[in-house]
Amino acid sequence: MNPIDQKNAFALQAPASADTTPAEADPRYRARATEAAEKFESFFIADMLHQMRSATRELADQDSVFRNRIDEDMLDTADNRVAEVMAGQHAFGIADTILRAGGRPSASEPRGSAPMNERESSHP
Repeated sequence: MNPIDQKNAFALQAPASADTTPAEADPRYRARATEAAEKFESFFIADMLHQMRSATRELADQDSVFRNRIDEDMLDTADNRVAEVMAGQHAFGIADTILRAGGRPSASEPRGSAPMNERESSHP
């Protein structure tokens, strides 16, 4: 099979049934979607950490250690790394929400990840 046929082999397969979403039909799609959702969550957390650090700098006294610009680059790098780790753990649930919006939840999702309307209905 030549390279062009290999690329189109997936397109020639039978389409997913009406009961399945693209994420269920193709594990590669699910992996790419999960990676993108985690990257977005990482970006969101990193931006939040940067905004918090910026506010702390602005509110700090002139002679405070929080106003020291020498360590700013290293702290930004640390914030980015913390954000990546937290996003990898789906700490804020943003990636989970994005993945649920794109298709049905997978069996690997934690039990507490029910949609909000199901959580609300279980409380009196």
